[in-house]
Amino acid sequence: MAKDVIIACDFSSAEATYAFLDQFTGRKPFVKIGMELFYAEGPEIVRQIKARGHQIFLDLKLHDIPNTVKKAMAVLSRLDVDICNLHAAGTIPMMEAALEGLTRSDGTRPLLIAVTQLTSTDQQHMESDLLIREPMDQVVLHYARNARAAGLDGVVCSPLEAGKVHDSCGQAFLAVTPGVRFADGDAGDQKRVTTPAKARELGSDYIVVGRPITAAADPVAAYARCLQEFLGE
Repeated sequence: MAKDVIIACDFSSAEATYAFLDQFTGRKPFVKIGMELFYAEGPEIVRQIKARGHQIFLDLKLHDIPNTVKKAMAVLSRLDVDICNLHAAGTIPMMEAALEGLTRSDGTRPLLIAVTQLTSTDQQHMESDLLIREPMDQVVLHYARNARAAGLDGVVCSPLEAGKVHDSCGQAFLAVTPGVRFADGDAGDQKRVTTPAKARELGSDYIVVGRPITAAADPVAAYARCLQEFLGE
């Protein structure tokens, strides 16, 4: 199974995004397009970044009734992305509907993964705000098993839970993990975090890294550091 570092391109405009990506004259990084950029620029930003030779994780975290999500995924399936996602909290029927909508007439589709619990959520807020009393790792594993039962390819989780997800759902079931920071960096608003090297050790298949690269003085060097720590390159 291929592993990779995904850069979260959380910019507010196409111009800022292109200026950032233009710095990478060698290896074309795998990039994440999230809500901020997609809502600012629409589907065209996906097409343009794909045309530049990047793999794309379209991070829109769909969460609605099954029929609405199915129809939305059918629209997203027309974009040539590599990964897209939804919230596992939407239940198994919603995830099954999403998979149906995402699958094209020829049987092809992007990878579909489910968000378990956001890495900005800790045990305290999960209990007080969401009224979920079970331990965090058990909640994540339950959502992961639901995603697998629905036919999805993996989940978004903290690196701290990646190994347990593989133990519970199999090694081929993807653990895509944000919440990655360098040992000498700032955790920001993330609660459940670790380093690229530790994420590799814990079993992450893909790490999603934003500000440690995008806000670095030398983003290309920061990306290279992530590749070295996570992939040993």
